Amino acid sequence: MNFSKAKGAASLVVAGAFVAAMFPGVSSASGAITAGSLNTGYSTMLLPAIQSLAAHAKGGIGVILPDETTSTRYVEFDAPAMTTAFSDAGLTPAQFNVQNAQGSDSLAIADAEADISHKDKVLIVDVEDSATAATIQKKANLAGVKVIDYDRLYSKGAAYVSFNNVTVGTLIGKGLVTCLTTFKVKSPLLYVMDGAATDPNAAEFAAGYDAVLTAKGFAPKEGGSGNAKTIAESAGTWTPSVALTDFQGAYSKSNNKINAVVTPNDENAAPIISYLQGLGLGPKTIPFTGQDATLQGFQNIISGYQCGTVYKPSWEEAQAAAVAALYLDAGKSIPASLLTGKTTITGTSINVPTVELNPTWVTTANVESTVIKDGVINKYALCTGVRPTVKGHHLPTFAADCKTFGIK
Repeated sequence: MNFSKAKGAASLVVAGAFVAAMFPGVSSASGAITAGSLNTGYSTMLLPAIQSLAAHAKGGIGVILPDETTSTRYVEFDAPAMTTAFSDAGLTPAQFNVQNAQGSDSLAIADAEADISHKDKVLIVDVEDSATAATIQKKANLAGVKVIDYDRLYSKGAAYVSFNNVTVGTLIGKGLVTCLTTFKVKSPLLYVMDGAATDPNAAEFAAGYDAVLTAKGFAPKEGGSGNAKTIAESAGTWTPSVALTDFQGAYSKSNNKINAVVTPNDENAAPIISYLQGLGLGPKTIPFTGQDATLQGFQNIISGYQCGTVYKPSWEEAQAAAVAALYLDAGKSIPASLLTGKTTITGTSINVPTVELNPTWVTTANVESTVIKDGVINKYALCTGVRPTVKGHHLPTFAADCKTFGIK
């Protein structure tokens, strides 16, 4: 299913009268909940308005996350952020359940059925394909349960919370173009990889970086074959081992002439980089891109193998979904202040209220002011990790790399 964005549909400020009517004694200054008010301290969750919602919860809230392999973020960040958000808001452990479907469609559906049987009133759902999402949505509708689509949008739910996915792709494309210069890549032969075809986000990521690359003379989608400057992956994937196999096939067929790679996330880039290091690839030779701001991704960045990564603060996305769920669970509408617009399902007139957040491209230049400051990456872990052996090269330690870039 394809989606298009319809912007400008929501106000960014809640009227004082609205807040006063919903929460007597709470001023508009303290009661207006916006995406910009969310922070790593979770202080928004401690506002009287939010605590009042938790106190008037009509049922439970179930969270279904997709897997532990396509991105470590779901285990490392989303799940604990959801737990902190709901706990800080005042919900007890019996009132919410954060689950991971482990990449299994049947388990995702079983989790949803169990949540519905538990009399949960809201589901926050992020699954891996549209058929599973449709099944969960249908079961929720029959039970009168509201569904918030989290990170991916598959069907008509009460709300959609995600980052601007086309912007994510645009940042990846621009990052790669910049690295062609900084890595001094001459006569680039670019290998362009995508996420899984069943994931609507992957299509939006690709739309972003394809547009940037096309403007620079590459042809990432020309019948899957590209042009003289481009090789396109035949089928996308979020499975790192499959991404490696795809790359190895293309690298062999091109007689090892690929010298730049668009990888849609850090996890897909990592095994390919390791494979090339085993062949003797030195730093600042073949630039890779990434997404999700993983520890390994940043170690590849500071050591000269990856250009940068798209940082999507999971704590912000998790809190936005939690706030929206708390309103729905209390029988209230999601306030206009939190919503940033609507997402229209292409080919329909269905508009889904949306909280759309902004991603950031992170390199060595701004790693301290973003992911380290936010606690997403521990600088001690970043700088003291054991660097892989690279055949034929005596490379500095990660500690030396951190010193080079002033990461203290």
